[in-house]
Amino acid sequence: MTLQQILYAVTIVETKSMNKAAAALYVSQPALSAAIRDLEEELHTELFIRSNRGILITPEGAEFLRYARQMTEIQRMIEERYTGKAAKKKFSVSTQHYSFAVEAFIELAKKFGMDEYEFAIHETKTAEVIANVRNYRSEIGVLYLNEFNEKALRKIFLENEVEYTFLFQCGISVYLSKNHPLANQKKIAFEELKPYPCLSFEQGENHSFYFAEEVLSTCEYNRIIKADDRATMLNLMVGLNGYTLCSGIICEKLNGDQYTAIPLDTENRMDIGYIKRKGMPLGLLGEQYLELLKKYDTLPSYD
Repeated sequence: MTLQQILYAVTIVETKSMNKAAAALYVSQPALSAAIRDLEEELHTELFIRSNRGILITPEGAEFLRYARQMTEIQRMIEERYTGKAAKKKFSVSTQHYSFAVEAFIELAKKFGMDEYEFAIHETKTAEVIANVRNYRSEIGVLYLNEFNEKALRKIFLENEVEYTFLFQCGISVYLSKNHPLANQKKIAFEELKPYPCLSFEQGENHSFYFAEEVLSTCEYNRIIKADDRATMLNLMVGLNGYTLCSGIICEKLNGDQYTAIPLDTENRMDIGYIKRKGMPLGLLGEQYLELLKKYDTLPSYD
């Protein structure tokens, strides 16, 4: 088994086509097919199923791919560190819906430029943040833990071979429009929120409370509206006097100045942190991105 064969297998999965993979790798399709056949024979494992509809990965192939991507990523980092190859380097982040994570990503892209780097950010569901890091789609995943979800999520992290690192702690705030009836208060009690719709990010099939992006997800809400993206949620805040519970970190450059965060009258806290593949070192951009995230630790606490 060679690194070249491993790269071939990874490229086939990424392109979902033997022909497209051959073109991307600058090899002939017969040569690529022969290399994969040799690899499967050596491993005594069928990695792909060939059909008229294209290439499908087998369960054994999916398991092999997890190790293969780790190998290709290590190769990329070695080349980046020692050979100075001019090929475009990739950096990807997956995050729960945090504007501060997006703001830090923008700063990173501006700092390093897009001539040498290919950037990607996925603001998505909690389960997809974990899956993207597990499958090497993203180097870093940004999410939170608290007393309620920590035990369950740490078990899920272990099962997915990712590790969590704490960055900073923050209080819980009510994020709402500046025109909201409660917007001028210094603190908001949970009881005061009952007349207004609570806005929550949709988690799809993974609707367990442990995957909720909003803290206090198990509380009873008279009115609740699910949304898929941050822009829609902001519109609902303005149009329906909705609110969501969040870290209280405001990014007016991205969300505009129509919104405010009022501390919730609670002793609950949330720990903002990141996940990465277990045992995998971060690249230069990953380390720089974390430094940009850490600056949000300077925000005042909500005591």
